Amino acid sequence: MFARVSPHRARHFYHQVRPLDCELANESPEHHLLKLELATAARAAGFRAELEVANGARTWRADVLVFDGQDRPFMALEAQLSPMTPQDAQERTDRYAGDGVAVCWVSVEKRPWERCVPSLRVAPPRSRGDAWTVRYGMARYTWAAPRTVKAKSAWTHISCSLDEAIRWILQGRVHSHIGPDGTVWWTAPSYIQLAVVRARLEADAEAVMQEAAVERRRQAAEWRAAAAEQRRRAAEDRELAAEEQAQEQRAEQKRLEGFFEHAGMQAALWPAFMHLVRSASGKTVTCGNQSPAHGGGLLLYSRQHEASAFQLAGVVCPDPSALAQWPANLTILVPGRAWLPRIEAAARSPLKVAVLDPVTKRCAYERVGPRP
Repeated sequence: MFARVSPHRARHFYHQVRPLDCELANESPEHHLLKLELATAARAAGFRAELEVANGARTWRADVLVFDGQDRPFMALEAQLSPMTPQDAQERTDRYAGDGVAVCWVSVEKRPWERCVPSLRVAPPRSRGDAWTVRYGMARYTWAAPRTVKAKSAWTHISCSLDEAIRWILQGRVHSHIGPDGTVWWTAPSYIQLAVVRARLEADAEAVMQEAAVERRRQAAEWRAAAAEQRRRAAEDRELAAEEQAQEQRAEQKRLEGFFEHAGMQAALWPAFMHLVRSASGKTVTCGNQSPAHGGGLLLYSRQHEASAFQLAGVVCPDPSALAQWPANLTILVPGRAWLPRIEAAARSPLKVAVLDPVTKRCAYERVGPRP
């Protein structure tokens, strides 16, 4: 055998001619040295560790198989430097588990399977005397104080020596744990318990938020139902008020049938005529009865505000023959300008005439005097 240095700076011996019966003939020096490091770490932790041990059914062969105090195999340490798919890693892990043996996969490079099975990613020593170092696979859970839901928390990977990691794993001080994103790593039970407490707090907070959201939706539904009921009642009130107003208008028009016939005014135009009267006066106006003393005209009363009394303010469509001695301050209201010649012909003194056309919605005030 001869000494040499591998491309990865591993010092080792090699056969000048590879013998057929050598168990190590088909593995790289890096793989063999990593197996030796794993076995040495396991033995340093107080456990018996053997290389290249297979089960009775030959369904698996461990690089390093570790035995417990009763000399039962319980942990396989696999130096996995060759390519392997995540599916292969899971299947091989399950085969170990079928015999009650846990497994830790160890690599020196980032591999696609290291997130789905218990594993360690290690770095070889940089110089003589240095130790192998774990770069990925060991994690701790940090939760900032005070430990509330709003406080920051995270799983963070830690570095340690390979000897420490193997000792912690074999002594049960760390366990494989599946994180929230499905990643598998090694961590202490206290960190797992801390993460569980945080998860419970988050679940409780989420439940409270959901209950609050349900309560808000219930209150919103009640408010919408109350608003709909209020709108329905308001619509009924409007319909009732409109019906009452229509009944009042019908009763008023029934009462004024004689006046409409006297004035030659259509009953349908009367609401528009009264709207013009109220708009033009700016006061509260109410109708009285036909007055024989005012030429059969309809008396209109008005008041400035609620506290004042109604006073006679005008007469609608009086008979022109009754205008001989008309009060100077009493306004005559007519529905069209066709009334003006008739009033002028009968006037004995200047008269105030308000022309309120319910068809054109126009208002005009005229001062009509007697003809010369």
